[in-house]
Amino acid sequence: MAKAKSKAQQQAAGAALSAKRGETKVGDLQGASKQMYESMSEEELDEMASTDRSDLPETADDD
Repeated sequence: MAKAKSKAQQQAAGAALSAKRGETKVGDLQGASKQMYESMSEEELDEMASTDRSDLPETADDD
């Protein structure tokens, strides 16, 4: 699985991962984090959420 391409994507993955682990309510998820929760494994979310944020743009360009 790829690393996060933006800070927003990394943050959404972190929220989805938290819900997968039962640390937050699934009902609190919105938008991208909800889609990630439904379509990605805990391992994939962990990898994306652990991406170093220092060199990431705020949002990814849509190519």
